[in-house]
Amino acid sequence: MKTILHKADTRGDANHGWLHSKHSFSFANYHNPERMNFGVLRVLNDDTVSENRGFGTHPHRDMEIVSIPLEGDLKHMDNMGNSTIIKEGDIQVMSAGTGVMHSEYNNNPDKPVKFLQIWIIPNKMNVEPRYDQITIADNAKPNDFQQILSPNQDDAGVWIYQDAWFHLANFDKEISKEYKLKKAGNGVYIFVLEGKAKIGDQVLEKRDALGISETNSFELEALENSKILLMEVPMELPT
Repeated sequence: MKTILHKADTRGDANHGWLHSKHSFSFANYHNPERMNFGVLRVLNDDTVSENRGFGTHPHRDMEIVSIPLEGDLKHMDNMGNSTIIKEGDIQVMSAGTGVMHSEYNNNPDKPVKFLQIWIIPNKMNVEPRYDQITIADNAKPNDFQQILSPNQDDAGVWIYQDAWFHLANFDKEISKEYKLKKAGNGVYIFVLEGKAKIGDQVLEKRDALGISETNSFELEALENSKILLMEVPMELPT
């Protein structure tokens, strides 16, 4: 098993006043040649947006973009005709493909919105752009791995153009469970949203991350009541 540890306080920090973003990988003005990606996982931004502020209309192309709200409500608009609100308990996915324009704003007048912005390099380029969002809270699985994203349109969660699987683990203290990787050659980037967890001898606290590769499975143990995001992705970049 190969591992790489990213402690919460080693992330890039960008505070623009209206936006406070923590970058797990190089993004915008934060550049770290040793933190460019984890396989096809290119971006993991932990964003906090002030009241009535947000990202104006901007373009994307050939990227799978996933948003997971953690607190508050996020308004999304795009040139595909979508105008929606996503909130805690939802997941949103957008295949940028041949090109999309979109904006994201805090829809709350009195509190910040917090969300994860995740970019995955796709295995298929120049696809027709698409948008989807679902509520995942209704299908939450306490003390189990809840699948929220996969490559399969008919499987649980949203789907993307990549052999990737995301799971949420809402574990009570002292719960331990084995995660088995879905595909050979994939790795898993484990990101602790809340609580404290242990994998092997490595203890992970809130917003710590551990990348695991070159293994078929590993054991995840919650040392406290914990909420953890597991992102299984191919480790080889598309050619």
